[in-house]
Amino acid sequence: MGVRFWSAVAAVVVVAVGLIAGAVALIALLRAELTDDVRQAVRGRAEQVAAVIESGRGVPSLTVGDQDEQFVQVLDARGDVIAASPNVKDLPALADPRRGAESTLSTPLDEDRFLVVAVTAGAPGGDRTVLAGQTLIGVDESTRIVTRLLVTGLPLLMLVVAGATWMAVGRALAPVAAIRSEVEAISAAELHRRVPLPPGRDEIARLAATMNRMLDRLERAQSAQRRFISDASHELRSPVATIRQHAEVALAHPDRLTSERLAGTVLAEDLRIQRLVDDLLLLARADEEALRPRLRPVDLDDLVLEEVRRLRRAAPGLRIGTAGVSAARRRADPRGLGRVVRNLGDNAARHARSEIAFDLAEQPDGRVVLGVEDDGPGVPPEDRERVFERFVRLDEARSRRPGDGGGADDAGGSGLGLAIVAELVAAHGGTATVTDGRLGGARFEVTLPPDPAA
Repeated sequence: MGVRFWSAVAAVVVVAVGLIAGAVALIALLRAELTDDVRQAVRGRAEQVAAVIESGRGVPSLTVGDQDEQFVQVLDARGDVIAASPNVKDLPALADPRRGAESTLSTPLDEDRFLVVAVTAGAPGGDRTVLAGQTLIGVDESTRIVTRLLVTGLPLLMLVVAGATWMAVGRALAPVAAIRSEVEAISAAELHRRVPLPPGRDEIARLAATMNRMLDRLERAQSAQRRFISDASHELRSPVATIRQHAEVALAHPDRLTSERLAGTVLAEDLRIQRLVDDLLLLARADEEALRPRLRPVDLDDLVLEEVRRLRRAAPGLRIGTAGVSAARRRADPRGLGRVVRNLGDNAARHARSEIAFDLAEQPDGRVVLGVEDDGPGVPPEDRERVFERFVRLDEARSRRPGDGGGADDAGGSGLGLAIVAELVAAHGGTATVTDGRLGGARFEVTLPPDPAA
């Protein structure tokens, strides 16, 4: 029993309650209206007779149109019948005026109930009471006919309501069935499929559009995950192959490779693997939204100057300028921002020809801007967003060439450094961008928002 069934049941119940209440009210109003018509007719007849008696002309001729449905009696002050219509001439008073001016009762004339009205008329010999009655058979038959029609018609109307609701809800839910069928067929290997979009702009159409956007996100996430796994496997394969190659050479030709050289190669490649694994774990935490920086007051200029000293030791052939570095203090994660500065410094050293420049300044609105630029080939405008993606390397112009100075040992990074920068900066509420620098190469700029504790 699904939505279609329960919608039909709900519609039938609601309509049934409303119609039954309306039918009861209709019958009650109809009975009251017809009874009032009878009352007016009977009272008019009694008042006519009373008017003749009060005029002093005696009791008029008491004739009725229908001997079985009407009667008239005139009573004296003691309640005895002194005049009556022919159909009740020999009968005692059919109603007791002392019980009220109006009553409903059974009479010997007919099995149906009579409405009797008593009207008092003044006369010389004492007051007279005129009783006029009329059967309610017309009222009963009319209400019985209407009730029978309602009892017959309401169930038919309920069937019509149920059928119309069933069809309308079924038609409305038809796109849902198509969406469910399509979603049922979508697997991890078929995330390119999309659910059908029904016409219109109702809730179901918006649901289908939302599901397609969700499938777009899942497809992009799966593609990124596959690229991530493929690139990570490729990066890990290189140091493993290097270690294996040197180990095989050492075993096959012990005289060609000393133990110190072998140990140095293994240690360097092991450190490379460790750095790559640490980077992958950090990005995995970022994907799980578990990258929560531990904030405390940090002198950002100290982080920058410490990185400059490290680069000068690692790359003595590069000129590293710090003229634009000024004091700036923020509540931040020192390890996270230190990693940002280091990755930007390594990236600049890898691509610089001869010069790197750092600058750090606090803006009037409270933001802090860190800039790192080099005199290398720069980043083309079309690649300035893509460069912060994972495992993205640009063309050979941005690769470090042997003999370019700067002390770099490798020809290029793993493609994770700038992605880590973007994640760590975002965790601090900032942004990372790349533009053209004053030195002719790329300028990487990190903007941190105003310190909330300020």
